[in-house]
Amino acid sequence: MNNDLNQRVYNHLEVIYENVYDTAHDATHDTIYEARKVDIDITAVAAQALEAMRLSPQAPAPKSHQNQWTERDIILISYGDSIVDPEQKPLVTLKHFIDNYTDGTINSLHILPFFPFSSDDGFSVIDFMQVNPSLGDWQDNTTIASEYRLMADLVINHCSQESLWFKNFIADESPGKKYFFTEDPNQDTSHVVRPRTNPLLRAVETKHGLEHVWCTFSHDQVDLDFRNPQVLLEFIKIVRYYLDKGIRIFRLDAVAFVWKKSGTSCINLHETHEIVRLLRLLIEHAESDAIIITETNIPNRENLEYFGNANEAHCIYNFSLPPLLVHTLISGNSYYLKQWMMSMPPAQNGTTYFNFIASHDGIGLRPTEGLLSEREIDNLSAIMENFGGRISYRELPGGKTKPYEINISLFDALQGTHAGPDKYNIERFICAHAIMLALEGIPGIYIHSLMGTRNDYDKCDATGHNRSINRHQWDYPQLQEKLADPDHQHAIVFDEIKSLLAIRIEQAAFHLNATQFTLHLGDTIFGFWRQSHDRQQSIFCIANIDKSPCSLPLSSVNLIGTDDWVDLISGTRFTDYNDTIELAPYQTVWITNRPSK
Repeated sequence: MNNDLNQRVYNHLEVIYENVYDTAHDATHDTIYEARKVDIDITAVAAQALEAMRLSPQAPAPKSHQNQWTERDIILISYGDSIVDPEQKPLVTLKHFIDNYTDGTINSLHILPFFPFSSDDGFSVIDFMQVNPSLGDWQDNTTIASEYRLMADLVINHCSQESLWFKNFIADESPGKKYFFTEDPNQDTSHVVRPRTNPLLRAVETKHGLEHVWCTFSHDQVDLDFRNPQVLLEFIKIVRYYLDKGIRIFRLDAVAFVWKKSGTSCINLHETHEIVRLLRLLIEHAESDAIIITETNIPNRENLEYFGNANEAHCIYNFSLPPLLVHTLISGNSYYLKQWMMSMPPAQNGTTYFNFIASHDGIGLRPTEGLLSEREIDNLSAIMENFGGRISYRELPGGKTKPYEINISLFDALQGTHAGPDKYNIERFICAHAIMLALEGIPGIYIHSLMGTRNDYDKCDATGHNRSINRHQWDYPQLQEKLADPDHQHAIVFDEIKSLLAIRIEQAAFHLNATQFTLHLGDTIFGFWRQSHDRQQSIFCIANIDKSPCSLPLSSVNLIGTDDWVDLISGTRFTDYNDTIELAPYQTVWITNRPSK
């Protein structure tokens, strides 16, 4: 145990497995039922973890607090078959689209779960080591990884009931034996935080009789039991395999739920954080440029904890941004967004935020807890329903339910204001992206936002799942036809966003960790200031978030008079500092003293 890496792995494992029991443990009353502490050979598990990652105990440590990104990093988020062409495999079509339409503005690609699956559009994984043959094969993915930074999901909390692991669990065979979390149905689970309304436990007949398996999300998605170190070792092997296939960004799906303990909320437990720390340690030693992003759709304060002390996630999903930004643009009031911005700590070097405003899921409402009032959340939900959205609920203690997320395409979410739909749909939509692209952090662009895709009611009704409303599948020839028409909504949105991307990736002040300060310019204007690390470039990002035009005195922005200032988006130059900035409805300006290009 003298080697540093070996010792660090051992230390993480010791924290994870220091208090594992083979039966229920009521932490609230410090009572253990039929308790027998499980003795785990941590030294052996540490050795197996290093072996699984093919790491030498003498592997050199990566430099700490190193940024593995620049202002040029932008991630496109897509399903493997979001665009289909009957003449070729979907993964080939997806690469063709990026190669031929994004003009070098996208350098990273998040392909949502591309494995064989049984439900939830890929998040109920049957086999973590295979590519769904309906999409392509590993060679297609490695071809993408050779030209783009590839991001993949590590669906770590659960797997499909159709997986070999679960079938072996029922048969009491390996691999799979004791891989899944079971609970006594008489045990009090009222403290458990749920993202769904279906029953938590599912009865399953196994070789040894009736067992009740834990299902955080659905009864097809059975939760794994990380109290068994063999489960953790399986995922370490999966990580190593993905690294070998060229994957360099790991999205830890639903990671907040991985550790369960009777009598607790079973979310964000300290063992969960320790697992993230261990995975980061191993991944960084294996590939110094590989990073972890935690997907934790939870209140903002809890979400921030996944940075740890720059030793957990490299990036955290900025889950509060989508609902707050939508609220801002439909209310014409930036108060809540500014309050949140001012409360967000700058990310340490080696960490950053993952900014997004649309995804394959809905607009989460839990991240607004403590940021918006219950009345504001209810009003937001009601307006989104009026705009064609649907509401998904979660279960509270006592059997009550509460809105969990809004299911709607971002384009439809921004079709109007509290007063109803209006003519500023596109302007409001572009404004949202101009704000998001300028913020501290890595921008993630959902492929359907790139085209301004609308609600897909047919798919939603066909699947019976609300989230399908924003998971449209484009016919490639049809999409190409629409993008070729400069007057078509999809082409207008696509060209506007691509233009913003092209500007963004050239500005040093838009580095993911560049300085950021919130400006106070009134409730109908949202603004912030970015400054490059060398302090040579400043950018004032200012947006009119109302449907009425407005004027802003340049003196209120405090531009330095000795510099020449220009709006990167419109090209407008500012030389008279007694003048005003005239902003059309939902217009955004990026005013800089030193365009990088």
